[in-house]
Amino acid sequence: MSVTGTRAAGNTPVRDAARRGALLQLVRPVARTVPWWALAAGGGLGLLAAALPRLSGGEVAPWAGVNALRAAALCFALGAAFLLDDPARQTTAAVPVRRVLRHALRCALVLPPAAAWWTAAVLLVPEEARPPVGDITLEAATALALALAGAAFAVRRRGAERPGQAVAASLLVTAVLAPLLSPSEWALFTAPGDPRWADAHGHWTLLLGAALVAVAVCCVEPVRRRTLRTLRSPSRT
Repeated sequence: MSVTGTRAAGNTPVRDAARRGALLQLVRPVARTVPWWALAAGGGLGLLAAALPRLSGGEVAPWAGVNALRAAALCFALGAAFLLDDPARQTTAAVPVRRVLRHALRCALVLPPAAAWWTAAVLLVPEEARPPVGDITLEAATALALALAGAAFAVRRRGAERPGQAVAASLLVTAVLAPLLSPSEWALFTAPGDPRWADAHGHWTLLLGAALVAVAVCCVEPVRRRTLRTLRSPSRT
């Protein structure tokens, strides 16, 4: 028994090293399969939305600045809904790297350009109309997390190879209906200076936490149930 335990303990670092090596080898192929076109399109539209108050000329009201950044965050989230699109999903599922690590690798590749993009979007809004950066960043992060949660759910539930289009459409419909259907005590889309601003961003924090939990749960590969087969003789007994 001790020999078996020693072998198992000795094989664990080797197995971990093999997985790390496989993950590093996946960086370049995964980078090629990331839908950069969708992210670039969403980011470009987002920057245009953020720049509209400045391009309009004249004094910009705070509500115009916050709505411009909300529109920019939504545009980028719509592009990020395509992040988990992978036509070769059934092939990459055979690699010795868990799904959660493969999805995390995609997110890690996109995170630095996303951070740079959001910084540029915030700076495009005139300073006098710029909302509190931390609060509006919370809203943008929540929109992004909701897009990733929808895509991860589609992959886990249906094994979808291209969930982005359906997730983006659902996110867009939700963004349009949420300000109209959300109850007054759960008002999320408030303006700077509104007495409900702090409470609204407390709700945004809860929503972000729920979205991140959903992403974590959906990124775990489902356990396949073993099918019990009945052994029968040639005479069917």
